[in-house]
Amino acid sequence: MGSALAGWKQEFLRHLREVRQASPHTLRAYDRDLELLLEHLKASGGPAVAEIGPARLRLHLAALAERGLAPASMRRHLASLRSFFGFLETRGRIERNPAAALRGPRRGRRLPRFLEEAEVERLLAAPASGDAEEHRDRALLETLYSTGCRVSELVGLDEDDLDLRRGLVRLRGKGRKERLGMLGRPAQQAVQRWLAAKGNRGLDRGPLLLNHGGGRLTDRSVRRILQRCLQRAGIQRDASPHTLRHSFATHLLRRGADLRTIQELLGHASLGTTQIYTHVSLEHLRRLYDQAHPLGGGVRAKKGARRKEPAGAAW
Repeated sequence: MGSALAGWKQEFLRHLREVRQASPHTLRAYDRDLELLLEHLKASGGPAVAEIGPARLRLHLAALAERGLAPASMRRHLASLRSFFGFLETRGRIERNPAAALRGPRRGRRLPRFLEEAEVERLLAAPASGDAEEHRDRALLETLYSTGCRVSELVGLDEDDLDLRRGLVRLRGKGRKERLGMLGRPAQQAVQRWLAAKGNRGLDRGPLLLNHGGGRLTDRSVRRILQRCLQRAGIQRDASPHTLRHSFATHLLRRGADLRTIQELLGHASLGTTQIYTHVSLEHLRRLYDQAHPLGGGVRAKKGARRKEPAGAAW
């Protein structure tokens, strides 16, 4: 078994390198993962190839988990097994792929980072000197937070996309899909001041946001402007333009907006993508509960008070 699988492993790696044009990094990862499999099979008595089924591979994966392999590494390892045995199946070396039906650890979903409302207020107040550049920066920040748009949607805006009278802006999202964004009164006023400053320089048509040379602002420039304003506002946490998008959605949900509305405003194709904000909101509610409720674990826990359970109470 060992020599056959080891030879097939080399054949598989050669296929990846010469046919699939895999990178050296990918080849090393596959080689390392398959070597771990060979070591496990050798330690378990060297079963025949026909005896390598899903149950045996589950034991191998369980052994890796006991060794402390991270969930992401486990998923990559399982992908290596699926590819290797799938290759052997297509070559007629085995009847079926024993790794095809296996499932790896579920991918954890990282909660989005966002700014609190007070932090957003400080950020929006950061551009305050009143010159043309500050008017642009204020319009930029207000538009990001008011519409919840992506940075790519922001820098792609033209003046013709604005309807300031009704507080609307046309956004072009992923897949060239268009949707309407909402501009609140502070955002409308900030954009109007910036348009007036542009008009004074003879740049009153075309792209909405301009750099010093009169060209369209880039997403890199937006990030640089945001970092400058974060420093002025005294906000120490890392934040990106997408952080304002997350803040927009989180604050709407906290104030009672329903998920369907937020989905529409964010331009999400699936409601499942928007549901991540419910977890953020629930974490916020849990913190408030722990701080305020007598049995929530906040003030009470600090004082060391404990609730006495009645005799015989069971959970």
